[in-house]
Amino acid sequence: MNNGERPGLPAPRRDVALMAGYHSPQLAVDVRLNTNEAPEPPPAAFVAALQEELGRLAWNRYPDRSARALRVALAAHHGVTPEEVFCANGSNEVLQSLLLAYGGPGRNVVVFEPTYALHSHIARVTGTRVVTGARDEEFLLDSDEVGRCLAEARAQDLDGPNPVITFLCSPNNPTGRLEPDARVDDLCRRAPGLVVIDEAYGQFAPRSALWRRGENERVVIVRTFSKTWSLAGLRLGYALGAPEVVEAMERVVLPYHLDLVTQAAGVLALAHEEEMRARVARLVAERGRVVAGLEGLGCAVVPSDANFVLFAPDGRDAHAIWSALVEQSVLVRDVSGWPRLAGYLRVTIGAPAENDRFLEALGAALGR
Repeated sequence: MNNGERPGLPAPRRDVALMAGYHSPQLAVDVRLNTNEAPEPPPAAFVAALQEELGRLAWNRYPDRSARALRVALAAHHGVTPEEVFCANGSNEVLQSLLLAYGGPGRNVVVFEPTYALHSHIARVTGTRVVTGARDEEFLLDSDEVGRCLAEARAQDLDGPNPVITFLCSPNNPTGRLEPDARVDDLCRRAPGLVVIDEAYGQFAPRSALWRRGENERVVIVRTFSKTWSLAGLRLGYALGAPEVVEAMERVVLPYHLDLVTQAAGVLALAHEEEMRARVARLVAERGRVVAGLEGLGCAVVPSDANFVLFAPDGRDAHAIWSALVEQSVLVRDVSGWPRLAGYLRVTIGAPAENDRFLEALGAALGR
């Protein structure tokens, strides 16, 4: 018996036992800007329509296992076929389904740090080997490093082409950088397996990789309703990929995984795209104002095309500044312990009053 295990209880899988979970600390504060949530609730018309729809749902019946109505609506929204759409409980379940279908022992994925930690975490949970590359000094893909990682993954070819998946988060979390088209195209051309482009923050950027779906059947686009649709509490994400990829994901996902309410809400939300675009424009404008405020306080700011900003607080100890903000009831994300991010914090763009409160608290923490 090790590590405090109780007699009679089996130990977890050894590699799982050594893993640290993915967590974002939630504290009782007035201003919470650490989880990239939307600062505004969904449109009132959407809430009213959903409440009306709830009265029509057949609660005693299982939900549509294929989520057909939602897939049809998303397909129309993106100009694809329903067979190219996979829906799940948040984009994280989309990523999990991809790795359950294509990962596993003897298979590799490639990630480029710093990036979204769950790409690597879910891969390891599924027993998939992770080959990690580094981004360049501007937090963008480096062609030589891409080649090195693909060669390392290919050398472990035990079960089909490796890497089976190359992950690219664009705009990237936690840096906010949007990958240049030429570098995305180069990666898609060179990677032998699936190229999964995580666009959780895609609507905040001036361009998307969605069009690549029509030119390269190995490209899978992952998106979420959590950010621009203001539906983080709903947990709805989806993927756009080749029908064969969608079919493989459907084989590994649990039956009836997407409930009645989530399916109905997703369909109804798509009818409010105009409101969504308006709130995105407001957040982009606020992002510019926050960046100007950070630079005015002497912080180094990484260019962002997402709904958050990565910054280094004027050469000061990042964790100490994070703590000073918490003391003023403002919570941001301390990413200074992430790969290659020593000295950095990440702030979500909130409502104007929240952003003012953050900048005032940061100024006080910096002694300005």
